[in-house]
Amino acid sequence: MTAPINTEVAGLAPELKGAKEGQGVAPAASAGERFTSYDVEAFEVPSGREENWRFTPLKRLKGLHDGTADLSGTAQVTVTGATAETVGRDDPRIGEGGTPADRVAAQAWSAFTEATIVTLDGTPSAAITVDGPGEGRSAAGHLQLRTTTHAEATVVLEHRGSGVLADNLEIVLGDASRLTLVVTEEWADDAVHVSAQHLSIGRDAVLKIVSVALGGDLVRVSPTVTYRAPGGDVELVGLGYADAGQHLEQRLFVDHAVPQCKSNVLYKNALQGEGAHTVWIGDVLIRAAAENTETFEFNRNLVLTEGARADSVPNLEIETGEIVSAGHASATGRFDDEQLFYLQSRGIDSEAARRLVVRAFFGEILHRIPSTTFPELRERLEQAIEAELAVAGV
Repeated sequence: MTAPINTEVAGLAPELKGAKEGQGVAPAASAGERFTSYDVEAFEVPSGREENWRFTPLKRLKGLHDGTADLSGTAQVTVTGATAETVGRDDPRIGEGGTPADRVAAQAWSAFTEATIVTLDGTPSAAITVDGPGEGRSAAGHLQLRTTTHAEATVVLEHRGSGVLADNLEIVLGDASRLTLVVTEEWADDAVHVSAQHLSIGRDAVLKIVSVALGGDLVRVSPTVTYRAPGGDVELVGLGYADAGQHLEQRLFVDHAVPQCKSNVLYKNALQGEGAHTVWIGDVLIRAAAENTETFEFNRNLVLTEGARADSVPNLEIETGEIVSAGHASATGRFDDEQLFYLQSRGIDSEAARRLVVRAFFGEILHRIPSTTFPELRERLEQAIEAELAVAGV
């Protein structure tokens, strides 16, 4: 299937498409005006001055943003516990999740030759691993997860290995279905992963995503939530642990365009070492038609050492007064001296006290991982964070 190209932005003349990267004479006034297209050439090459790219070190994208990357490599996708199909670009299901909103996502869409579709139609749990194309190689990928009506499932999606990967992840939830998805970024130190997540929520469907980013040189993930009908409920929670020189970026957009839907967002990052950088951008739009919306987003960042930087930008647009609740918050800081004093006053040495504070900081996220379904996963991630703390000398 050759997907249609969206060349217009609602409400704007073609020459004023300010939401389009690097072109247009007027800036986007709303997240709802952002440009989308399946065609990579519809996007200009970003310079780093655009709002969508100003925090991303473009030189470290290995040519994904300007078309110079050789995407001839292959990322290996392995699925256990669920029905999986390898399909071509002409499969009519491809594209149901959403449309690329930046040049790298459109590049990945244009370059993939085969996609993996995983259908969750009653299987309670499944595991998916994505192995990078290998050191010095680049690849484009496409993965779609879809649930049937009333289905319930828990899925773990693990990313690992070396190389450069640009991909699109589609999640299409059937009406009244429930999906819990745990996504881990456990790449080798050389890896670059730029991923667009297209999350399409059916009537009364529930989606919970727990994201854990620990590895890689640069990891940028952009989830976009759209509701197809009332009653949708989305929870996005995640944690990132950035080491020296590592760049971890989460850039999300929740588009409340229909009534009676919910969204809850919570991301936590810890940073250590010179040049460690985390970015969290949270855009939530409540359109005029989205009455009785409930939404809240919160980002917290814990800076462990000198030389680290955390950027956090929560944005909330509300076009109707007929909502249940809406709010956002962001906080960045170092260790809580009162917590450290409390622990040390009870005989715990300073190093152990600092580790306990960090564990508690991440514990709220790790405990969202279903331990009964994947008990070894939570334990492994806790051990990985413990190893990070040991490296930092925390």
